[in-house]
Amino acid sequence: MRIIFMGTPQIAAGILEDLLINNYNIVGVVTQPDKKVGRKQIIHKSEVKLVAEKYHLPVLQPIKIRQDYQDILDLEPDLIITCAYGQIIPKAILDYPKYHCINCHGSLLPKYRGGSPIQTAIKNGDEYTGMTLMYMAEKMDAGAILISEKIMITETDTTATLFNKMGKVASKLLITHLDDIINQKILPKPQDETQVSYAYNITKEQEKINFYQDYQQVYNHLRSLITWPIGNATIDGKTLKFHQVAKTTEILGQPGEFIGLVNDAIAIGAENGTILVYEIQAVGKKQQTAKNFYNGIGRNLVGKFFNPIESTSEDNNGSK
Repeated sequence: MRIIFMGTPQIAAGILEDLLINNYNIVGVVTQPDKKVGRKQIIHKSEVKLVAEKYHLPVLQPIKIRQDYQDILDLEPDLIITCAYGQIIPKAILDYPKYHCINCHGSLLPKYRGGSPIQTAIKNGDEYTGMTLMYMAEKMDAGAILISEKIMITETDTTATLFNKMGKVASKLLITHLDDIINQKILPKPQDETQVSYAYNITKEQEKINFYQDYQQVYNHLRSLITWPIGNATIDGKTLKFHQVAKTTEILGQPGEFIGLVNDAIAIGAENGTILVYEIQAVGKKQQTAKNFYNGIGRNLVGKFFNPIESTSEDNNGSK
């Protein structure tokens, strides 16, 4: 069986490598184009491309796959597997493979269709989420469900750690059940449209942290953005990013207040508790420990307050 794999970030790269290790016949890989990163504009390859190159697989990187897909069809795939590819796949590709296109989606569909299901589950304080294998359809994440598995979310999970869990479960589901799917021993089930919710791509506004909320809400929001795109807030004209965080019910200051250094963490006030930041970064500077930050510009921020965040008409739970 000729399989094309489509994906871009680390979660997809792990799935691709697991399929290769288990001797699936991957005849080509489709991933997002290389990007120039940073001031030096260094070329950055996707994690999926790095795995493909490691195994000497053909790599296709269309800028706009809706217009440029013939090279994909020329590989004559019997099956296409996708995970976090990053572009809407046109009908011409979806209709081509004999065994359809199977997508690995990081939620228990129909909950959290869209581009940020993992981040949204953490931000909303969900106790669990899941991985779903589904047939792809033209409408976003609306295809029939093949199989899914629940994944618990711990109090210390970040998007990075939950992505890792998701990838392992996706690989297991594919390797364990792909033959049964192909042989129609596992039959697709339509999604319940009355239960649909959405997790849209994260906007720049949604990366801003509001410390004038309950500490648990703030903590959930912060860890939903680790390690990308990283939550930020502005104080005294400086924008800070928060890379490693914890929480405590101990009230050490007022909501939004830069309290200072407490046991090697920067303490920031919130409603009903305190946020502890262990790794922090001023925009334009390198990431550093809380202690080093405090010994630099941090001392001058003690007692000052972060800018409040205005509420918007858009949230990330399926409504606008």
